[in-house]
Amino acid sequence: MTVPAPAPVPSAGTPAGHFDARALLDPVNPAEVDAFARAQRAANRSSAGQIVAWVAAGFALLCVVPVIGIMILGLGYTIGRGTGVAVAGLLALLLFAGLIVGIVMLVRRGIRTRNLTRFRLARFAGANAMSYFERIDDPPLPGMIFSSGSSRMSTDVLRGVEPRFVEFGNYQYTTSNGKQSQTHRWGYVAVKLDVPLPNIVLDALGNNTLGSTVAGAFSGDQRLSLEGDFDRYFSLFCPAGYEVDALYLFTPDVMARFIDHAAQLDVEIVDDWLFLYARREVSTLDPATWAWLFGAVGALLTKLDQWARWRDDRLRLSAPVTQHPPLPAGYGAAAPGPAAGPALPFAPPQGLLTPPPGVAPPGQRLKRRSPWLIVGIIVGVMLVVTMAPFAIGIFSFLFLS
Repeated sequence: MTVPAPAPVPSAGTPAGHFDARALLDPVNPAEVDAFARAQRAANRSSAGQIVAWVAAGFALLCVVPVIGIMILGLGYTIGRGTGVAVAGLLALLLFAGLIVGIVMLVRRGIRTRNLTRFRLARFAGANAMSYFERIDDPPLPGMIFSSGSSRMSTDVLRGVEPRFVEFGNYQYTTSNGKQSQTHRWGYVAVKLDVPLPNIVLDALGNNTLGSTVAGAFSGDQRLSLEGDFDRYFSLFCPAGYEVDALYLFTPDVMARFIDHAAQLDVEIVDDWLFLYARREVSTLDPATWAWLFGAVGALLTKLDQWARWRDDRLRLSAPVTQHPPLPAGYGAAAPGPAAGPALPFAPPQGLLTPPPGVAPPGQRLKRRSPWLIVGIIVGVMLVVTMAPFAIGIFSFLFLS
């Protein structure tokens, strides 16, 4: 998969390297917005799906308009014969013209609003030492939301690489049960870590207004209770056998950072990535949202260095770790490490004194609930609901008659 090139950055007239939200609110020059939109269209050609959608919309319009026109003419003929048809034809033409003008105005307004949003986000990215990407189809990220459904894409992506790779974006995918489809929308922050870590999920309790949709997929025996008030804000899931490792990673000071800055975000650690998930868009024109996200990421980054020292003791004498397929260029690019030191002047002992960076297979992914268990529960509930009236009737006939 080819990662698109970043959008050209409009001049913001502000120094880079610090949080600057003025680009989200300052007045803009319409000519600059139009030039930016043209550059975006040249760099991002319409996909086949977009072309098909426009053709389908035009075909539907051509099918609906004649039907409505015939209905109006028929009504006019019923009311006033020839004169009625003439009047109805005139009304139909006026209605058709008004419909076309209204659709064109709505489309133009939507396009201009969208172009303005992209322009502001690109300028905001440039003012804060980041790059802007309008759209990334099927983003190659290992987080749990990035492997579900179809028509997966990230939009309005802002990406920085210093002091480490961080990506902010909106994400959506579509699921279908054969009869109807549903589009799921998320906001996410992806942070590249220094070493692979066990697959750990923090389900934020503060956003579970209608029940958890994140942790509900994982087996309940992987739930780990932590000390202090942490369980009031998050439900932590880690692979069986990695409880001590989770306690090593989530020390009291790290837990305090998550409670203070990410209590409304679901968190996932998988491979060498940290993901923060929100149930709404995070890449917006709202300065308060960006201030919150920048503050949360900044607070967590100061604690990630201690995670780089974690090693999986299960790898000490095990086979080499299975390497995951490399990500496309530009994703999670890490700064070059220090130069290798001289060879040891003696033969090292057999086995590893220190495990290599990596995670043994049991800790790489959480175990998910069996779908057959869920199906069995649903079938059981349906049987109870269906058979209850018959059971009550039989009981009444046998014992109450």
